[in-house]
Amino acid sequence: MNADQTEIDKFSSLAHHWWDPTSEFKPLHAINPLRLDWIQKHTEIQGKKVLDVGCGGGILTESLAKIGAHAKGIDLSEKALKVADLHSLETGIAVQYEYISAEDLANKEAGQYDVVTCMEMLEHVPDPQSIIKACSALAKPGGKVFFSTLNRNPKSYLLAVIGAEYILRMLPKGTHDYKKFIKPSELHGFLQDAGLEMNEIIGLTYNPITEVYALGRDTDVNYLVATTKK
Repeated sequence: MNADQTEIDKFSSLAHHWWDPTSEFKPLHAINPLRLDWIQKHTEIQGKKVLDVGCGGGILTESLAKIGAHAKGIDLSEKALKVADLHSLETGIAVQYEYISAEDLANKEAGQYDVVTCMEMLEHVPDPQSIIKACSALAKPGGKVFFSTLNRNPKSYLLAVIGAEYILRMLPKGTHDYKKFIKPSELHGFLQDAGLEMNEIIGLTYNPITEVYALGRDTDVNYLVATTKK
């Protein structure tokens, strides 16, 4: 299985905090509206069949369902999925969740999704290229596939690891492994091999003084890519 059990255990131990906007997941809550708006600039969500790979506690998945998607989230943390499912029941927003890997689902449901999202996940798995190929396989021809991850350079190490985890303490120590960060050029190669055409790459920045996140041209640390399946 293309998963790091240490990573799964790490996020599972925090699962009960997933929907607390003041917890370790505060950054995810803060960037979610930005991600959602950006996705909608690239594709219509209403009435579409959407898959969220590595959904965790369902922050993005449930948001997609709320704006009219037939949304499904998959993850390999059973605790996170239970939290996601419970929150969906509490809000009354219909979301389907399943404990399954992207690769295994691709073997069962290839070419069935209009939109596939895989956000903040690639830097947590042993073989990100395998995930990208699975996401491509799950999308319909002409479908949209979205990824976000972290660039690998001294600036990203300073800000995403030292700054976020040790100085600002926005994230628990050990959240990120710098060696798993992915340069945009590397990601572009993975996308091409998976039959995905890149439509846009955009950066996500954080101002620690104003505590505001923004999308823009700076891809030195966090970045997102929009692609279309050929």
